[in-house]
Amino acid sequence: MRIVVASGKGGTGKTTVATSLALVAADHHEVLFRDCDVEAPNAALFLHPALTSHAEVGILVPQVDAGLCTACGRCAEVCQFHAIAVIGSKTLLFPELCHGCGSCTLVCPEQAISERLAVLGVIDSGLAPGGIAFAQGVLNVGQPMGVPILRALKDWSPAPRPGADQAPAIEIRDAPPGASCPVVETMRGADFVLLVTEPTPFGLHDLKQVAAIAHELGLPAGVVINRDGIGDEAVSAYCAAHGLPILLRIPMQRSIAEAIARGTSLVAAQPHYRARFQDLLDTIIARVSP
Repeated sequence: MRIVVASGKGGTGKTTVATSLALVAADHHEVLFRDCDVEAPNAALFLHPALTSHAEVGILVPQVDAGLCTACGRCAEVCQFHAIAVIGSKTLLFPELCHGCGSCTLVCPEQAISERLAVLGVIDSGLAPGGIAFAQGVLNVGQPMGVPILRALKDWSPAPRPGADQAPAIEIRDAPPGASCPVVETMRGADFVLLVTEPTPFGLHDLKQVAAIAHELGLPAGVVINRDGIGDEAVSAYCAAHGLPILLRIPMQRSIAEAIARGTSLVAAQPHYRARFQDLLDTIIARVSP
């Protein structure tokens, strides 16, 4: 089962919920955790994995042999992202716009275009306490595209763990904040989306956006309201009106905020939440399973 934990905005407690859910799930299941927030991954602060593997990830971008190129313009015609332009007798490349589709290489009549790997980031992986298989994508500073790293991260599989009698039964993806392409890519192929929000006007605005993505992808979803007790009841009213079940409420408490700031998971800082997260996991499984 693949569970995506998402939020329309940063700072709602998405990673707090995702890591706590993983720690509780690991009590009875083999768990795989993917930190898909490739611009600022931080789940490792709470799961404490030993990162033993490091792999570069990138896309193939074109390079032109000026001696063979006739500036016919076929490459520029097929490029949907305007990463190639032909001006006079020169073919200009803009690698930062390239999506690595390879169309230009295929259509070049002179075979003047070859491809090289442009590294966008890395995937770090290892094992976290409790036997959680962990992987995170890290986008290199200055790179504009995180989706290629997300695709590689979703394809990553952990090595069989000694003593484990089965493949991971629960996969948890900690999605990037917002409602952009990386969020859509993280949700693709999931079984359930857990939406984390806060009861404020900003929280409601961004919840609507990310809930719409889950709806468009045809994914069942539920809501966790963090910092419950602040703001107003607009989020609750929206969820009721749109059939989004509120599966967990986490109150606004200074002790929780202090624990998170120290890098302590919620279920470690306040053990009574383990039962509540177990109930949350059981509810998700029941909603997904036939």
